[in-house]
Amino acid sequence: MLLPWISGLGAGMALLHLLQKLLFPYFWKDLWFLLKVIRCGIRIELYRRKGELVTVLDKFLSQAQKQPRKPFIVYEGDIYTYEDVDRRSSRVAHAFLNHSALEKGDTVALLMSNEPDFVHVWFGLAKLGCVVAFLNSNIRSTSLLHCIRSCEPRALVVGADLLEAVEEILPSLPEGISVWAVKDSVPRGVISLKEKLSTASDKPVPRSHHVASNLKTPSLYIFTSGTTGLPKAAVITQLQALKGAAGLWAFGCTSDDIIYITLPLYHSSGAILGIGGCIELGATCVLKKKFSASQFWNDCKKYNVTVFQYIGEICRYLCKQPKLFFTFDLIKYDFQKDEPIRNEQGWCSHVKKGEPGLLISRVNEKNPFFGYVGNKKHTEKKLLCDVFKKGDVYFNTGDLMVQDHENFLYFHDRIGDTFRWKGENIATTEVADIIGMLDFIQESNVYGVAVPDCEGKTGMASITLKPNKSLDLEKVYEQVVTFLPAYACPRFLRIQEKMETTGTFKPKKFQLVQEGFSPLKISDPLYFMDNLKKTYVPLTKELYDQIMLGEIKL
Repeated sequence: MLLPWISGLGAGMALLHLLQKLLFPYFWKDLWFLLKVIRCGIRIELYRRKGELVTVLDKFLSQAQKQPRKPFIVYEGDIYTYEDVDRRSSRVAHAFLNHSALEKGDTVALLMSNEPDFVHVWFGLAKLGCVVAFLNSNIRSTSLLHCIRSCEPRALVVGADLLEAVEEILPSLPEGISVWAVKDSVPRGVISLKEKLSTASDKPVPRSHHVASNLKTPSLYIFTSGTTGLPKAAVITQLQALKGAAGLWAFGCTSDDIIYITLPLYHSSGAILGIGGCIELGATCVLKKKFSASQFWNDCKKYNVTVFQYIGEICRYLCKQPKLFFTFDLIKYDFQKDEPIRNEQGWCSHVKKGEPGLLISRVNEKNPFFGYVGNKKHTEKKLLCDVFKKGDVYFNTGDLMVQDHENFLYFHDRIGDTFRWKGENIATTEVADIIGMLDFIQESNVYGVAVPDCEGKTGMASITLKPNKSLDLEKVYEQVVTFLPAYACPRFLRIQEKMETTGTFKPKKFQLVQEGFSPLKISDPLYFMDNLKKTYVPLTKELYDQIMLGEIKL
């Protein structure tokens, strides 16, 4: 009797295995990932109960003690060990202790490109218990000034290659902000941090300066374009930074990995997931000033890279686990009204597999939203209320996603007044305001248009002229390149006689987006941004064909 029972059990196990492979092909990988996430959460909770509030900085200091000689950052062939970064960041901390009035909890804005000193300054300020606000290194003029004002810093630290951008706005900076440059020779009104570092001590900074009283205290401010207007500073708490730093570990990376980081460190992906992730592992990172397709494989071979961190127009870092941690929903969205679709009862509904939907995430005690610095209206706009039932609250990511039949998520588009290009969110209202400053422009309507074989959408501006005013294409070019990051400059212009508006007097975009930039479909004058001629030139049929065939790179 025993043999048939064993045979039946074996057949049943084989059937279950087959069903699992067919219906849940990623079950074991997902389960393993989930167990690692639970383990991470338990570890944080145990630290909290013991009164040991361990932060990302604490983990870095621990790695510097355990493996001081191990390479932490490799940059342009130079190696910076964990001990090197610890000592250099301590010099930064002592320089500010000796030559400034910074106190624990103060905010310091950081405007630097990807380079080791970005990490040195970041960690040095963190050793003083300061909140560091990462500024987008591409922004200039009005946007840069807005970001600095919005996070109310006591000091601004700028890299040598970006000092010129700060010089332009020095007279307009709020009173009380000291400006420090990582450069020997600096203009009047700027302090040379490099000079102060040459005489600063590299001794450890007492932990009392940075010890965290609560994991919900702010650690960083990271700016995001949001869905409307100028960039806003999102609050990143110590706990959020810890969770983000565990990402590489949760996905199977180890201390033996060499991680290639080309993403800008002012983004959470580059700083928290990348640098923080290396610290969590005790691994080595190869830091690149910016991504280069031509150098990518050579770098991977030269530095024995095993992990490449990237971001593209796909799901940014999400994994669906129903019943537990990273829950989300995709709801139906009205592209023309630019709002979620609600039924007669006022509730939102889910999209089907394969259909684009708005990505939202439930806000509760386990999944809080800490909002943006300053104006509460910016925070309120990111929240959707009464979505599926009375009283529920969801965070609106502003991303339209598609979920396939294997439950993988893919980026589809941005909603509202933003679109994505070159991995950046572009606020259309900000671009429109810059163009609208020209004295011959009546109205400006900015939107993103699709280009073959290009991820995201590139910028296009539809404009109307003031009565009796003529179009000056060279002035339009000069205006956008002066006041906007390169990725935000509209590549196409469309001149309309009248601007179509919605019932609430907002410029209509849907039809314009659908029509794109084809001179075959559009009778209005069209122009293309020519960086060689430093102006906008007429978009001819020949030029259009070259763009569509990829002969002209955008």
